[in-house]
Amino acid sequence: MKIAFVGKGGSGKTTLSALFIRHLAAAGLPVLAVDADINQHLGPALGLTDERAAALPSLGAHLPEIKEYLRGNNPLIRSAEEMIKTTPPGPGSRLLRIVEENPVYAACARPVALDEGSVRLMATGAFTEEDLGVACYHSKVGAVELLLNHLLDGPDEYLVTDMTAGSDSFASGLFTRFDLTFLVAEPTRKGVSVYRQYKEYAQDFDVHLRVVGNKVQGPDDLDFLRREVGEDLYACFGQSGWVRRLERGDEPPLRELEPPNREVLARLQTAADTAHGLRDPRRYSAQAVRFHLRNAESWGNAKVGTDLAGQVDPDYVLGAGQPRTAGV
Repeated sequence: MKIAFVGKGGSGKTTLSALFIRHLAAAGLPVLAVDADINQHLGPALGLTDERAAALPSLGAHLPEIKEYLRGNNPLIRSAEEMIKTTPPGPGSRLLRIVEENPVYAACARPVALDEGSVRLMATGAFTEEDLGVACYHSKVGAVELLLNHLLDGPDEYLVTDMTAGSDSFASGLFTRFDLTFLVAEPTRKGVSVYRQYKEYAQDFDVHLRVVGNKVQGPDDLDFLRREVGEDLYACFGQSGWVRRLERGDEPPLRELEPPNREVLARLQTAADTAHGLRDPRRYSAQAVRFHLRNAESWGNAKVGTDLAGQVDPDYVLGAGQPRTAGV
């Protein structure tokens, strides 16, 4: 399952995404974690020191290698230089699996040992001083969109992405690449404003959205969220001494997380597992093509110097009959 966590800055989306990742790892399930936020905090939330988190490879820095690997022998893509972030897979493309070894993971993913399991972690890379005034952060998350377009994932396999804050993820088609999106909302007017904006943008793209209330201290907070969010409110995470310990630099074992909050993580897993049965491979592939053609027309054709619509095989559907070793 491909799962995204979104929300306004400070809502706790990184903390909850890290807790969900820990919960899955503790159950012995394979997890690929992706930090796609402009503020790279997922590594520290998973227990990495600041030094180890800063040393993580940048997906953006390895984009040429990623393109070359994913291109495979797809006859519609003449060179890796002609691939853009939205280029969809086709016959001959190499596809990624969550549980496998490949050159992309070797270059860009690093294992993270947790108290009750381990995960692979990938990061887009921080927005550096060299990027100021000359680059858009969405050019960095383009590597994530390309990977998701080429990912074959199955039940009991999880890719969990900590997205950039607010509605910035709508600057690309990345928001459509997930089976389920958890929007983390505090019980405040600002907290639910991002929810309204996200739902408005997503409604035309069949994005499956569940709201997770965070920092809920009592009945008044719960009533507020129910009134403002309605049936999209799926679960509420309460105040947590465990989280406060983590934020202070401790590394408490997950088993010491408050039982009601652990139950929230179990509910999130249930929602994720249910979402897998609702996926529509044809819709997923059609959305990839839709955003690719839009990007090709608006900037890609001019940048690459060719008509990128020619990269689309209209009969190709990701996940429709590809073998486990597809494209390798």
